Amino acid sequence: MLYKHLKDVTNDEKKEIFSRGEELANVEDKVSVILDEIHNQGDEALKKYTKKFDNAEIENIEVSRQEIDEAFYNVDEAFIKHLENAADNINKYHQSQLPTQKWMEETSPGIELGQKVTPLKNVGAYVPGGSASYPSTALMTIIPAKVAGVENVTVCTPPRYDGTVHPITLASARIAGADHIYRLGGVQAIGALAYGTSSVKKVDKIVGPGNVFVTTAKMLVRNRVEIDFPAGPSEVLIIADESADAKMAASDIVAQLEHDPNAVSILITTSKSIAEKVNQEVLYQAKSTPRNDIIKKSLENVVILIADTVDSCIEFSDEFAPEHLEIMVYDDEYVLDRVENAGSIFVGNYSPVAAGDYASGTNHVLPTSGYAKIYSGLNVNHFIKYSSIQKISKEGLEGIKDTIISISEEEGLYAHSDSVKSRFNE
Repeated sequence: MLYKHLKDVTNDEKKEIFSRGEELANVEDKVSVILDEIHNQGDEALKKYTKKFDNAEIENIEVSRQEIDEAFYNVDEAFIKHLENAADNINKYHQSQLPTQKWMEETSPGIELGQKVTPLKNVGAYVPGGSASYPSTALMTIIPAKVAGVENVTVCTPPRYDGTVHPITLASARIAGADHIYRLGGVQAIGALAYGTSSVKKVDKIVGPGNVFVTTAKMLVRNRVEIDFPAGPSEVLIIADESADAKMAASDIVAQLEHDPNAVSILITTSKSIAEKVNQEVLYQAKSTPRNDIIKKSLENVVILIADTVDSCIEFSDEFAPEHLEIMVYDDEYVLDRVENAGSIFVGNYSPVAAGDYASGTNHVLPTSGYAKIYSGLNVNHFIKYSSIQKISKEGLEGIKDTIISISEEEGLYAHSDSVKSRFNE
């Protein structure tokens, strides 16, 4: 754990902070071999690698509708209601992101320009799983795609040792509206979605989080399919002043730490008192959490910094570009208006990251490792495409005719010029 004033942070320490505390092994060669085999051998390779990595023998790669329905009705009814409540909130939020389906505007006499929105047809959603279940990720990846109007949402999730998929994952995917579910995880799942096999239909885009192997596979198949964005270990950065609740801030830091040994939690504050209290609280709360074995390792990635001004806090945060940004200050609107780089923003003491992870409605599939500088978190726009429209009358074309002819001939494209001239020849 690093605890010091921002101005005393050395260049080496800053470099370590911004590296996210993780040294990813170069797994490209291993992943490439698996992807090539899936591309060439299809289902046979999928079954081989599922046996190798998930220790599960699978006969039918697709989960049947009967299995899905049985799983749904065997999950505790009260839990189903919680899933449906979360799904409803996620649906409402993403409905509000929908753009106008089509618009036209006359920009000059005789020229109407506009835009048409069309959903993607086939999307693959990767949902981590196996012995554990991550129902929230199923909801977060499937629902915005269905809200956008995607015709076919295919889910890949790792099987358990007996070849079945965790019933809670199946129930969540059913609630979210998945069209197909395959018992596939890891690199083999990404390969199946990217190339297609006898059992798995090729998709146009792959979304969803995963480990370094999954992320690397997604990066390597981008010549075949689109992906959402690269993602690494989870991270939170908290901007705080003396109005912050130290126990609440500490609990959010510890919550991030239990994700992964490489998870990163940062507090940057203008209050030395808050820094000291949060430091003590993190150490105290970390002792009593069930995932103490993971947290012991990720505690090394906790950073507590004291800055002279809120503006210094904002500047540091924007340079780090966190996956999750929490704002715990008196004038939260001041900070909110000025921060630029964050995957998802949580304002106030009562807006924990866990709310966005599960039930408030915003999406928890977010860019990490500084990618929030250039990528948005998963949203409806990831599942649609925009086509420009122009409707031009003879009068409108005449108004821009000379400009088209001049520029096209300067570029040596005389047929372009003639295509306009011909429309005005008697």
